[in-house]
Amino acid sequence: MREIEASAVTEAITDLFIQANYELTDDVISALKLARQQEESPAGREALDKILENASIAGEERVPLCQDCGTALVFIELGQDAHITGGDLYQAVNEGVRRAYVEGYLRKSMVEKPFSERTNTQDNTPAVIHTTVVPGNRLRIIALPKGAGSENMTRLGMLTPASGRQGVIDFVVKAVEEAGANPCPPGIIGVGIGGTAERTLLLAKQALLRKVGEPSLDSETSNLEKDILDKVNRLGIGPMGYGGRITALAVHIETSPAHIGSMPVAVSLQCHSARHREITL
Repeated sequence: MREIEASAVTEAITDLFIQANYELTDDVISALKLARQQEESPAGREALDKILENASIAGEERVPLCQDCGTALVFIELGQDAHITGGDLYQAVNEGVRRAYVEGYLRKSMVEKPFSERTNTQDNTPAVIHTTVVPGNRLRIIALPKGAGSENMTRLGMLTPASGRQGVIDFVVKAVEEAGANPCPPGIIGVGIGGTAERTLLLAKQALLRKVGEPSLDSETSNLEKDILDKVNRLGIGPMGYGGRITALAVHIETSPAHIGSMPVAVSLQCHSARHREITL
């Protein structure tokens, strides 16, 4: 049994959320630069120029990429032979979020009593934590600050099995079309297919964690990703909704077995500021 100090988790979470909010990863920057080369609309190209300039300034001056520093989403893969010592794992995570949003001067957006008083918690806690137990003795942590503009465009569809492949394409494309400029395109389209309602929503969110444009290992799924991306980029929404051919940088799909009488499909959109960082302890 390998021991991991709760204090190490807190320190890691603090660093991850500050870094994620200040700097885009290389794969995102590369995807945005490629989009700039491919975009034919003058207004779209100008929007992408500003997006890239913003990313450069944020990294150099150590300031947030976006004024919406997001809900703190944390994905944990906990090795079954690892033991957290010196404190509670989830308390350690929330303490790390608290420190990151205070010390990093990140906007705190979480509110209590969401349907009434909506009182700000003042430190962006609580985090939304998803934990999976895996083989081994390591602890993998992924921090994903998720802005409300893109999160509000999430869609869940309980499709009939007869809808098939074309039904999935139509549902995803319609979700993107209805979202328009709200999720600050061009971004990543995460799609979950299968499982149950809550399972497919999580799959769609997890799909956003893949490197931008990295295809599914399953050939059938990767072909579906390509077909959806092609149709989405024919919608004409373009960068920041100014029109153009690049509405999405990538489509990532994750699937799960489903009940014989059901085919849930979920869409989770990520904005051009596709922020996430990870570490393995």
